[in-house]
Amino acid sequence: MASLTMPTLSSNLAYSSSIAHFISLAKPTHPNRKTGPKLTCNSTKGDQNSSDHDTAGSKNGETSLLKLDRRNVLLGIGGGLYGASTFGGNPSAFAAPLSPTFTACHDATDPDCKEIDCCPPSATAADIPDFVPTAPSVIATRPPAQLVDSTYLKKYKTAIEKMRNLSSDDPRSFTAQANVHCAYCNGGYYQDGYADSKLLLDVHNSWLFFPFHRWYLYFFEKICQNMVDDDTFALPFWNWDNPPGMFLPAIFKDSSSSLYDSLRNPSHLNTVLDLSYEGTDSTDSTITVIRNNLYLMYKQMVTQSTTPLSFFGKAFRAGETSDPGEGSIETSPHTNVHRWTGDPNESHGENMGSFYSAGRDPVFYSHHANVDRMWSLWNSLGGQNFTDSDWLNSSFYFYNEQAKPVKVYVKDCLDTSVLGYTYQTVDIPWLNSKPSPRRTAIALPTAPTPSQVFPTTLEKAITVLVKRPKKKRTKKEKQRAEEVLEISGIQYNIGEFVKFDVYINEDTPDESGPEKTELVGSFINVPHGHSMISTTTKSFAISEVLQELGADEFESILVTLVPKSSTVTISGVKIKFDNTKVSA
Repeated sequence: MASLTMPTLSSNLAYSSSIAHFISLAKPTHPNRKTGPKLTCNSTKGDQNSSDHDTAGSKNGETSLLKLDRRNVLLGIGGGLYGASTFGGNPSAFAAPLSPTFTACHDATDPDCKEIDCCPPSATAADIPDFVPTAPSVIATRPPAQLVDSTYLKKYKTAIEKMRNLSSDDPRSFTAQANVHCAYCNGGYYQDGYADSKLLLDVHNSWLFFPFHRWYLYFFEKICQNMVDDDTFALPFWNWDNPPGMFLPAIFKDSSSSLYDSLRNPSHLNTVLDLSYEGTDSTDSTITVIRNNLYLMYKQMVTQSTTPLSFFGKAFRAGETSDPGEGSIETSPHTNVHRWTGDPNESHGENMGSFYSAGRDPVFYSHHANVDRMWSLWNSLGGQNFTDSDWLNSSFYFYNEQAKPVKVYVKDCLDTSVLGYTYQTVDIPWLNSKPSPRRTAIALPTAPTPSQVFPTTLEKAITVLVKRPKKKRTKKEKQRAEEVLEISGIQYNIGEFVKFDVYINEDTPDESGPEKTELVGSFINVPHGHSMISTTTKSFAISEVLQELGADEFESILVTLVPKSSTVTISGVKIKFDNTKVSA
């Protein structure tokens, strides 16, 4: 993916947490929900009750003598195996695929720290079989929502209506299906084997994002097929990467329809979707917003998706705290569409604007169908999936169309034809929407004045001069490893919407929008879980960016961070190499 020459597109297209004190388990109040070890509001991930832990030697709440990385425990702190300065080295000498404590689900929490019962019906682990899909004789085609006909629409409305009419105790009901997202995203499960340490399994902000949602939609679609007795039925996708689809699809607007949800932004029902939305409506014309959407799509799908790590997100293994770092598409447009759709009159932008409630809006499933389509498109453009066994063997649990629980693995969802679906072919105009630089080879200061000191609270725009590990890399070196800008130690409240933009060699950020190379991208968080401080990393691929900006020979680059919402703390900014690059 280093080259911008695109192949022909087809339609298929560590133990890291506090060493927690044991808390006695209370008597369960739900047959499949356990009460007991819970996260305390305003705590830090992996440190659920900071008053109970020794924090000697901590700095800004980030580290503690008792917070040991799982791999350091196993291999010895400072062991050479994890001392590499690049991404993509040997990830672990120990198998550590993730799996949830499905049979010991507990209450999730909303951003206000209210407990939510999102747990599925009771199940016994011994009775849950592994599910391995086999390619069906007929492949269902997922259509763009703006092109479906009346026959299709009637069938889809019937499927959702029947699901809504099922008892909430039925795992196929619309309520139960919406709760799947709540449980997996708002703290309903611990990691299997780490419940005593209260290590949560969150499917966002890591390499689990794409495969979890693919399986989630697979079973949702199977349930819809079952409701209408049609194995060829397929979910519609919200085609927000294509101008005709850059509006809320009309099929979701009829207030008498089962596809309707009242908690949507009333100002956005008939306006163009802004894929860069940050809470304030753009004053640009519809044509300009559409143009900028296409520029953003190119950045996220091409410039910022040159490696598996940059596309999928960072590795998340058993025994590690969640939220290691999100991939390009999860950041945007995925997050922005959630925020744009949700009702700003609700406390946390419910339904779509908050993860615990997002699945309650039928448009969620069409939104994520297009997110899933991005994975298929990326593969068709030459993007290669991880081969890491911890990713391939990570697993999830779902209820199938027969209301039976099954266990599924990431490795079994990589081929959509085996899963029985494909996507209808539509135009992909963003492939021809490469941003251009505002300026090239600009003169940089020897150091910003005054010099930026880290850690720092991002209350206003900051600028830092960042030294590159090597300048004037050869073509072969660029093919072998992506140069990456890494923003580390990002501390933020996961219960709030958070966003900041990142620029390279741009001293006047207001002059560079999505159409300009200088705006590299953003860090964005949709509220999920309760008010809790999490620490993560955000990386940006910059090999192409530096070339476009005429900065290949620069020893250092100017990086500017511009806050757009809630305050975050940043621990550092550096440049390194990701040697998992897909291809030349």
